[in-house]
Amino acid sequence: MSGRAAACRDNGDSTGVRPSPDTLTTIEPLGGIRRDLGLLTGFWAYVALSNVLWGLGMQASLASIGVVHVFSPWNARLMQHVLLFPALIGCLWLSRRIGWQPLWRAAPLQLLCGVIFSALANPAMDVAERVIGHAPWATLDFPSLSSATDGYAGQQGFLWLASATTFLLAYFFGLALLTGFNLYRRYRDAQLRSAALERSLSAAHLTALRMQLSPHTLFNLLNTIKGNVAWDPTLAQSMIVQLSDLLRRALRIGERELCPLEEELEFVRLYLQLQQRRFADRLIVVVPEPGSNPSILVPSLILQPLVENAVVHGLAHDYSPVTVRVDVQTADQTLVLRVMNSLMPGYIGGAPESVGIGLKNVRERLSIQFGERATFNAGRSPNQSWVAEIRIPVLHALVS
Repeated sequence: MSGRAAACRDNGDSTGVRPSPDTLTTIEPLGGIRRDLGLLTGFWAYVALSNVLWGLGMQASLASIGVVHVFSPWNARLMQHVLLFPALIGCLWLSRRIGWQPLWRAAPLQLLCGVIFSALANPAMDVAERVIGHAPWATLDFPSLSSATDGYAGQQGFLWLASATTFLLAYFFGLALLTGFNLYRRYRDAQLRSAALERSLSAAHLTALRMQLSPHTLFNLLNTIKGNVAWDPTLAQSMIVQLSDLLRRALRIGERELCPLEEELEFVRLYLQLQQRRFADRLIVVVPEPGSNPSILVPSLILQPLVENAVVHGLAHDYSPVTVRVDVQTADQTLVLRVMNSLMPGYIGGAPESVGIGLKNVRERLSIQFGERATFNAGRSPNQSWVAEIRIPVLHALVS
């Protein structure tokens, strides 16, 4: 039956079947049963120890005033709990099968399970005294239930009722402990599943954002090449070769969440070289030299939309030379990436980040990957240029 239960648990994700959170009627795998047994064993050991110590303390107090042989020996009390342990497991298993919904029907059944268990306490003590040799087996005589309610008339009936009341409380403590532990375990499992789904969603979102950059960049570059096909076919062919190299790198880098800073800058260089082939007399490019950058990981293709935005919007509002500059700095375990483009004097146009999807993707990616540890700001600087700045934690690349 445990194998079938495990199979049902494993197939839950594929079938969409989930146990109701409002009921304790579940089929636990073998690991869950072992945990429950361990929890109940520890709880019942504590109950047995406290009962034995209480009996010894009461016996010592009565002995000081000359009263002896009132309480059963400690080993009989211990044996009583050993005999009751299988009954405890059986009643709690039945209780879990009953569940708690609907409450009007489940509550009386749960109470009945507790009464059945507690009613076995006094007979278990009688058997325990005979197991340890404290009383002969021939004297074993279970009192009737009526004697326990007949005005506490008989000593045996009174002991039966007192014992049942004590163990009924212990039973419901055990039930509450087991129920609370299983509710906590379900809550923890639900939290883990929720975290896993959130990570999967974030990964899918990042993949979609990276894939969104490639066609956006491709369309702009194809338009650049198109302008050269008619009047300079040789230049257009050379640019197509460069574009193929650029797209090859984009596919390779875009498959990864992080890439080395040097690879990211090399991709930026290729893109800016393509733009310079068309705007050679207007576009000035300043990018860190290869090999001069630290071995740091950055989100793949994170600079591409910033550079593209700088080129497109820098050239769109001015016919004079435009400088696009990429700076890399590290300070206090923070990596600072800046993309700047010059603006013509007196430019009062709208903010470049208000156009297109590129910069919006940058904000979303940084928020997903780094949360509050990353910042992205864009705005006009005092030296008449537009600056887009990324600040992220330094992620050192592993050197193999």
